[in-house]
Amino acid sequence: MVAGALASVACIAHGQAYPSRPIHFLVPFTVGGGADIAARTIAQNLGDELGQQIVVDNRPGSGGVLGMELAATSSANGYTLVIGNIGTIAVAPAVYRKLAYDPMRDLAPITLLAHSPYVMAVTASNSPKTVQEFVASAKSSPGKLNYASTGIGSPGHLSAALLSVLSGIRMEHVPYKDISQIFVDMYSGQIQLYFSGISPALTQMKSGKIRVLAITSTKRSSQIPELPTMVEAGIPGFEVSGWYGLFTPAGTPPKIIGQINAAVKKIATSRDLQKRFTAIGADLATSTPAELSAFVKSEISKWAKVVKESGMRVD
Repeated sequence: MVAGALASVACIAHGQAYPSRPIHFLVPFTVGGGADIAARTIAQNLGDELGQQIVVDNRPGSGGVLGMELAATSSANGYTLVIGNIGTIAVAPAVYRKLAYDPMRDLAPITLLAHSPYVMAVTASNSPKTVQEFVASAKSSPGKLNYASTGIGSPGHLSAALLSVLSGIRMEHVPYKDISQIFVDMYSGQIQLYFSGISPALTQMKSGKIRVLAITSTKRSSQIPELPTMVEAGIPGFEVSGWYGLFTPAGTPPKIIGQINAAVKKIATSRDLQKRFTAIGADLATSTPAELSAFVKSEISKWAKVVKESGMRVD
């Protein structure tokens, strides 16, 4: 990592413009999920602004942990970017006893990218039509309902764990590597609950095979204004605000981080890009590296308490 940073500094000293070759953009999740869509939505515009191709590379596994480990150990020269979220950055440190990376130590923040809530999705046939009906069903059959997530410590896992804590229900967690398989198993009735990103959920809603009961943010979504918040649906204190941030390996020269930050801020003014993020259920946002660092620190502290109370741990 140190060698990569020194090499990058040497290139700058000799006047070599950054970037001089394609940039590797790691997405620690499968194709089609919220993080993947957000990354691909911004990659082309960012590549155009920087004057180089940005190659999106999906590296799913362990709820995004494997991809983040790869990013954290990559050369600190500005040619590796990674999209982080609430699960991989804020929750993983509390969930994994032997996490191979430290978000505050091993990753350099560049900018916040977006805020994105989740929706509570259930099967469309023979399932509860409200959150309270779902809670009542779960209480009548303790441990018999299954909920899915994209891995331990992922936003879906976190949301369901919080629901269990606040409503006093007990369900079985079933982690998946592929989001498409989650919906397949929801269709067949093997999975009764999944907290999904808005975009994938809306696509599945149109097929008539799933039903969404509430949104996890404190405010209703302009895309589906008829959908109540979890608090409105009868779960006081429930809030899970998803977010995406852009990171690079720690040790990357501040000049390069500043250049990428400025490029993201510039393209974020595009109304077309803003509309594209809105279409996937997210609000495009930016920040300074310092602001993102402070935000990450507060998120880690916040969710450590939830993880402890829910008993969500991995050996």
